[in-house]
Amino acid sequence: MLRNDQLDQWDRENFFHPSTHLGQFARGEAPNRIIKTAKGSHIVDRDGNKLLDAFAGLYCVNVGYGRQEIAEAIAEQARELAYYHAYVGHGTEASITLAKMVLDRAPDHMSKVYFGLSGSDANETNVKLIWYYNNILGRPEKKKIISRWRGYHGSGLMTGSLTGLDLFHKKFDLPLAQVLHTEAPYYYRRPDLNMSEGEFVAHCVSELEALIQREGPDTIAAFIGEPALGTGGLVPPPAGYWEAIQTVLNKHDILLVADEVVTGFGRLGTMFGSEHYGLKPDLITIAKGLTSAYAPLSGSIVSDKMWKVLEQGTDENGPIGHGWTYSAHPIGAAAGVANLKLIDDLNLVQNAGEVGAYLNKTMKDALADHPHVGDVRGEGLMCAVEFVKDRDTRTFFDASEKIGPQVAAALASDHVIARAMPQGDIVGYAPPFCLTHEEADEIIEKTVKAAKTVLG
Repeated sequence: MLRNDQLDQWDRENFFHPSTHLGQFARGEAPNRIIKTAKGSHIVDRDGNKLLDAFAGLYCVNVGYGRQEIAEAIAEQARELAYYHAYVGHGTEASITLAKMVLDRAPDHMSKVYFGLSGSDANETNVKLIWYYNNILGRPEKKKIISRWRGYHGSGLMTGSLTGLDLFHKKFDLPLAQVLHTEAPYYYRRPDLNMSEGEFVAHCVSELEALIQREGPDTIAAFIGEPALGTGGLVPPPAGYWEAIQTVLNKHDILLVADEVVTGFGRLGTMFGSEHYGLKPDLITIAKGLTSAYAPLSGSIVSDKMWKVLEQGTDENGPIGHGWTYSAHPIGAAAGVANLKLIDDLNLVQNAGEVGAYLNKTMKDALADHPHVGDVRGEGLMCAVEFVKDRDTRTFFDASEKIGPQVAAALASDHVIARAMPQGDIVGYAPPFCLTHEEADEIIEKTVKAAKTVLG
């Protein structure tokens, strides 16, 4: 296909791409893909290649691409009022309406929503609120945050520290000292293959309790976790995990932050992952699914318990010294209102649960006999296939073989986008909630084909 490749040249000469091998890309040794348009569960690049996006962008285009209802809401808001700030009591119809819509869907004990732009900045907000909260309560030593290895909570300084993946720490001088990490609830990678699921949960609890005792309970402010691990491998927690973890947190008066950037607004087949797994968080982080990525927007949902202390703090110290220029941006808020209405009108949470269950079961059945498939797992519209050198002994491939990236590349060449997850040969799927059974079948069929191409 003949085309003017100036755009490709500009891309390599000017654009700093995130999560990219910078040298290879700049030299033209790594491919690029310039996306032109999209509809439903499919994207189309500038060469006219149509691909089934089985990762919904970055688990975020939950309602699917090309929803004119959201585009029109954005355009209408931009024409009426493109921007005004939210400082010192200013609001817009969109931001106020969206706050109510979010709280109508959140667990009953949540009180207020602070809006930002990304999941990373929402978790930065959460950490500041946690520190403020403990200072107001006269507990200046209670500041450390416990995260889990393989958790993902952003890529800022504090949020990159909370993230428990080597790539986000290496050469960045992270994690910062106030962040601690404990065992990931990743049963497939349990330290002892003979452990039952219950024994593994007990092991995770024991590791957490030991960490708290080493550091001192009076120094631990909060525990942050995704209801189901996302970027760390798309891993649902083992049965009983969250109940046991919350018992430890309650005993030591440690706040719980539920990072629902991926699971919020329906991905597990329930509106929130906290509902799905019985969490009672003090803060909930939201982003991606809040607008289905049609505009940047995030949020920190604050519990009644924390809100009372924040009010006390401003009574004692004056206005709270936290805010972003784009907090509650009206264009993002308008996109959020239209997005949440669409999720309800199209019954997409139920579809995510039903088609997700089909995708996970059928994927597991289709790969049950493959000698290099160690695990197929998922919940709702989250699914992962983990490839191993020997599944009987759970021997992993060497990272240099890049089996996961090879399978993802084979899928892309067959017009399906999946994601090679970090720290393991794991291929992940998190499609839009509008996924059909036929599209699920295509993902499964082409995954089986890709696995055969790469591994035989």
